[in-house]
Amino acid sequence: MKPSGQEVFIRKIRSALGYPPNERRRDNVCCTGAFTDNVSAVLDRIKNRSKAEKQQLLKRFIEMAEPIKLAVIALADKDSVTDAIVDLVRNKAPEWGDQKSIAVWQHPLIESLNLSDALADQNVPVCVTELKNTETEKISDERERLRRRIIDAYIGVTSADYCMADTATLVMRTRPGQARSVSLVPSIHIAVIGLDQIIADLKELYALLKWDTATQNEGLTNCMTFISGPSKTADVEATMVHGAHGPREMYVYVIAD
Repeated sequence: MKPSGQEVFIRKIRSALGYPPNERRRDNVCCTGAFTDNVSAVLDRIKNRSKAEKQQLLKRFIEMAEPIKLAVIALADKDSVTDAIVDLVRNKAPEWGDQKSIAVWQHPLIESLNLSDALADQNVPVCVTELKNTETEKISDERERLRRRIIDAYIGVTSADYCMADTATLVMRTRPGQARSVSLVPSIHIAVIGLDQIIADLKELYALLKWDTATQNEGLTNCMTFISGPSKTADVEATMVHGAHGPREMYVYVIAD
């Protein structure tokens, strides 16, 4: 019997990996989950990175972000980030309507920016995605209130767990108070991270997710999102359009100090 196109393709993959093309490997061979010397070396490299090496990763991140229309801005401290967001809110008009409002994560780094006070002069309300009333009979109403405020917001402000420099990709795990919708629904997405959150690539990410103690304690949470720049599609006449399925603009502020 002639093998299917799928089987031919899989045989090529096996051969390229150095395995017999007609022999299917067992699951326990493919995914051993063993802590190897190579994994240990990756974790040590991340842990012991020098300031100069971190700056090189930041430079790589900025370089890879430019082609995908992701604006990466390195700033000295949190006050500079707050000022930058205030200026962005002042200079960017909502995509629909004329009422400005923003939605932000309940997150220690975002809270430290004091955006509510900073935006008071512009009369721009700030919605923190926190479920304040968790009584069973009222939680549905509370969630609907948050949904409406996120939909009304034209800017969403989040942090991230990691950023992979090689692909300019943010890695974000969903948690209570850190809704995925904040990065998906508003027209503009702003992410604020520290220099230590920038890693090199997927290999480092997998090592951290599998073996880093802090990550192991929390687990993967219900959802993990990878974001590489603003939403884009070229489905119609091969013409690139931003904002079709999510934010049309994206900014990452890196606290470089």
